[in-house]
Amino acid sequence: MENSSLEQVLQDAKLHRQINSLIVAHLRDNNLYQAASVVASATMTSLNDEAPPNKLLELVAKGLAVEKDEMLRGVPSSAFDLGTSIPSGYGSIPAPRTAAVDFGAVQETKGLSKSFPKHETRHLSEHKNIARCARFSPDGKFVATGSSDTSIKLFEVAKIKQMMLPDARDGPVRPVIRTFYDHLQPINDLDFHPQNTVLISGSKDNTINKTCLHVPLILPFLVLCCFFFSSPLNITSISCKTKQEFTSNSYVSRVTTFRFFDFSKMTAKRAFRVIQDTHNVRSVSFHPSGDFLLAGTDHPIPHLYDINTFQCYLSANSPEIDVNGAINQVRYSATGGMYVTASKDGTIRLWDGVTANCVRSIAGAHGTAEATSANFTKDQRFVLSSGKDSTVKLWEVGTGKLVKQYLGATHTQLRCQAVFNDTEEFVLSIDEPTNEIVIWDALTAEKVAKWPSNHIGAFRWLEHSPTEAAYVTCGTDRSIRFWKESL
Repeated sequence: MENSSLEQVLQDAKLHRQINSLIVAHLRDNNLYQAASVVASATMTSLNDEAPPNKLLELVAKGLAVEKDEMLRGVPSSAFDLGTSIPSGYGSIPAPRTAAVDFGAVQETKGLSKSFPKHETRHLSEHKNIARCARFSPDGKFVATGSSDTSIKLFEVAKIKQMMLPDARDGPVRPVIRTFYDHLQPINDLDFHPQNTVLISGSKDNTINKTCLHVPLILPFLVLCCFFFSSPLNITSISCKTKQEFTSNSYVSRVTTFRFFDFSKMTAKRAFRVIQDTHNVRSVSFHPSGDFLLAGTDHPIPHLYDINTFQCYLSANSPEIDVNGAINQVRYSATGGMYVTASKDGTIRLWDGVTANCVRSIAGAHGTAEATSANFTKDQRFVLSSGKDSTVKLWEVGTGKLVKQYLGATHTQLRCQAVFNDTEEFVLSIDEPTNEIVIWDALTAEKVAKWPSNHIGAFRWLEHSPTEAAYVTCGTDRSIRFWKESL
């Protein structure tokens, strides 16, 4: 068994070397010498390796033809299996279980509250310190957690479900498929790239790290090429490109650096790229296109990055905004046409996703208390917010009007969030004193369930899957728990 495993490792390593050699030769033969040199240096490949002309194009064309033929015959394409590699089809989002709730169309909902289905729960793993945040991938196939111990754990949901089966016969199942270490301070937030298997993290060490979870055969070429062949961002804003511009700007003092790591190895535990910020990075959110990244920091203005050009953009109308608080959370809408920030000054702000201008401020959204979270509904017409005034509120984007208020959960200390379930029929949040999960009917705002969290001490984070009846909780007891609807 050990000889077989060693042979597989050697074969995989040989295949990686062949791929890297073909990529370097392809770039060199197409007069892309700078790109070829960088790839050769990063992969420790000879810049002068000989390869038949257009060999890479020929192999890719053959592979695509085979894949197309398999699709026509109904044969599922197999993943590039490296033992714990990411399954194929990452980023493909399944059809919703039910139609999204239309909060604007419902007038009379009294007495129509639904029952929240029973869930079963399982302890998944533990960090070495407080588990501070969690995030599902857009397709719901993966979930990641970040901790005060500076580590990130990545779980595969299919393996979690397998572990929860009462009659599992294949022995112990390990749902943790990766653990990453690269931050120097606690992790504040996480997000997944919408198309590529890349996880991003924000931390108190003022950095935003990009970690590649898995790289398909040709992806190293694609990822590196985006650093050379980028297009400018069409945006009305303040553009900060150099250290001098950063430090001279009256609204932000910043230095940005990038570090590249070898992300072709399945055993890689470090980020392959880093954005350095002089501010504590409190929240991160990918644009649905994957080309832009929002960072909410201790600075009151959200920082917008073009990840292809390394440029940082600030709102052009920021001098007109009376801001005096750090950003607790930043989130894009489903199309990226808008984004929302929840700030320590208690204000919810809506921003145009194209111009980066603030288009609406809801001052005192949670009284004088901090606004700790804000998320769009799927139709982008409403925003669900949570605050340290122990309220959860639903706001209409077009008018800034308060539509609904969800009461009965106390959260005054932790930077927790309120979330919809995947169908937006229910709202979930945290009750700190009782250490319970509180669930409301989203339409009637009636509290329909209150469950023990099964954590020891207050749990800090609750994140619901975007695709199914499942969610994750984590907290001060360092543990991570997975919840799914009972069958």
